[in-house]
Amino acid sequence: MTSDDHILAAELAEDAGKRLLDLRAEGGAPDELRKAGDRLSHEFLAAELAARRPGDAVLSEEGRDNPVRLSASRVWIVDPLDGTREFGEPGRTDWAVHVALWERGALTAGAVALPAQGQVLSTASPPVVPAAASGGPGPTGQTLTGQTLTGQTLRVVVSRTRPPKFLERLAELADLTLMPLGSAGAKAAVVIQGEADAYVHAGGQYEWDSAAPVAVAVAAGLHASRIDGSALQYNQPDPVLPDILICSAALAKPLLDAIAAARATRP
Repeated sequence: MTSDDHILAAELAEDAGKRLLDLRAEGGAPDELRKAGDRLSHEFLAAELAARRPGDAVLSEEGRDNPVRLSASRVWIVDPLDGTREFGEPGRTDWAVHVALWERGALTAGAVALPAQGQVLSTASPPVVPAAASGGPGPTGQTLTGQTLTGQTLRVVVSRTRPPKFLERLAELADLTLMPLGSAGAKAAVVIQGEADAYVHAGGQYEWDSAAPVAVAVAAGLHASRIDGSALQYNQPDPVLPDILICSAALAKPLLDAIAAARATRP
């Protein structure tokens, strides 16, 4: 990986986003617009990566999975249009383009473009997470490291359509404000920008949903893992990666402990 990979990820995500904005401006039936957006962005990203990184493999939500990636040392993991549902809804800004690079077992570069918000978050210039979200005082002004969530107030970003059921039980341990959003990239972005304390998902995802958001979040100094605390693994034979937690390092242990307790409690 070179600095050029960071820049390439950001450029490709941004350029794909511009094409999606132009397509969206043309209007049309929502379902047709969504299909056209997926196709347009995928074809652009696939062509650019083939031309600019011809020796690398690609795993894309909209492309046919090629098993050659499993023996490759460099794999680009892309979601050409994350938040397809939101892309087809006029006025919504919570959709994204994800471009990430995996190398020999780790994510090494990534970018999340939020075209309708006019921003790109990337490892080329890792975002600076506000102090309250990056490991100092918690949301209520108390240090969270080594403590429980009891009495804490947390802003938790969740899926609009599939919020984890265990959050109902987690709410018994902490005061939760749920923030439903579309794209995983948009959800990660609000945590990175200090507008939320955690992103929790357990309703099913794939590697392309989280690779770029995780690359950017980790580069910004945040914690990212499965909801059981285990590492997020990419470029696996089965690209299903069903759950995720992104939060500050200070919040990680108490939140993981609380999630474990909530999941162990029968409804």
